[in-house]
Amino acid sequence: MPRHRPRLASGPSRALRVLLGVAAGLAVLLAGCRSPERVAPAPGGGTPAPGSSAPVPEPPRPDWRALTLPTPPGAPGRLLLRDAAACGGRWFVVGAVVDAAGVTRPAAWSSPVSAGSSPAASAAPGGVGFAWSPLRLASRTAYGAENVLTAAGCRGGRLAAVGAKSGGVHGNPRVSTWRQLADGSVVEVPAEFEVFGGPDAVNVGRIAGGPAGWVVAGNRGTGAAAWSSADGREFRLVSGVPELASDAAGRTWAADVTAAASGWVLVGSVRAPGRPGGDPAVWVSPDGVDWRRLVLTAGGAAGDLQRVVRAGERLVAVGRRGDALAAWVRDAAAGGQSGGVGSAPAGPGVAQWRPGGALGPATGGSGQVAGLAAVDGGVVAVVVAAAGSSAWFSADGGGWASVPLPVALASAPDRSVAVAGAGDRLLLLVDGGAEEARLWSARLPGGPG
Repeated sequence: MPRHRPRLASGPSRALRVLLGVAAGLAVLLAGCRSPERVAPAPGGGTPAPGSSAPVPEPPRPDWRALTLPTPPGAPGRLLLRDAAACGGRWFVVGAVVDAAGVTRPAAWSSPVSAGSSPAASAAPGGVGFAWSPLRLASRTAYGAENVLTAAGCRGGRLAAVGAKSGGVHGNPRVSTWRQLADGSVVEVPAEFEVFGGPDAVNVGRIAGGPAGWVVAGNRGTGAAAWSSADGREFRLVSGVPELASDAAGRTWAADVTAAASGWVLVGSVRAPGRPGGDPAVWVSPDGVDWRRLVLTAGGAAGDLQRVVRAGERLVAVGRRGDALAAWVRDAAAGGQSGGVGSAPAGPGVAQWRPGGALGPATGGSGQVAGLAAVDGGVVAVVVAAAGSSAWFSADGGGWASVPLPVALASAPDRSVAVAGAGDRLLLLVDGGAEEARLWSARLPGGPG
């Protein structure tokens, strides 16, 4: 209820009252004339882009709710959760089930993005708004039968995943890809050992789906590598080729991949001789086979890119810049420009990449971007560091605001953290190794920011 103004004493003269009113008006005008260049400290420690006057967005207040996934048919066991994805009106979560003897079998779940509040959705495991069901998986090899699905991609409402199981004389990971069929089942796609393994193998990482098919990011002895497929039936290894492979300019490393409007974008780093920290790097390709390298620099600070996501027509990548974690942004409006940081004469990388804002204070190099997802109004990043975990929201990759998490997360070698977004809803999964895997959802009302 508004307070009433106290009555003025009757003693002061009319002239004095006029002077007081003029002074009050001047104070209001002076307050309104403060420089708009000043930006208030970011909520939760977020910062705007270097040199930017854009305000930090208001911190979202997600309504975190714990979800429950049904145990797939078969022997009972503990759920292992590794990754999540969303597209075409469907959520996907992938991982495995491990029994008391330590034997694993692949597992995946799906739910409509908006299950609503129907009786079926309310009674289904997972809570109101979700109707999770385990997908039927069909392995084709002995190693596939024990795969742990570690990465999930999505295209047209169908899932593709990367899985592995260590085995053989040397205990190397035996990698398989998996694809969802029209009947909803998910089948293993066996590959020759040296497609993903062999003496040149380093790692097979994340997978993304797009209009042109599928691309998997990873690394070989030759440096950054990619695996491409038009339909998920067979993947072609692309490694040791110019610009993707390590060369005199430096050692290349690929960390993540996403589909762009006219091709693919791979992110990672290039470590030049004599430069210990390396530099953030982007590779662009129209077809997943021919790649062009773009090395990004920002004031001489060393760094890398660890995650990338497409948010509308904008691309946002996040990684290390000096002692902090920060963003790089490619705006759709910049398309067709040439020159400047990250320019290229052709392909989906024509647009400039510009430095974005930092995600909170410096972490001393210990922070890692565990997940990056697009939601209505912006992107959400989850960071895990030695000192604990944090989440951040940005409308455009410039200013970042802290987002409360439902649980404290400390960095650990056996911990898996992933996020996925669809509409105004965010999905967060955490698997602490020996601890029980947990899954949460949150709605960001109205699109934060």
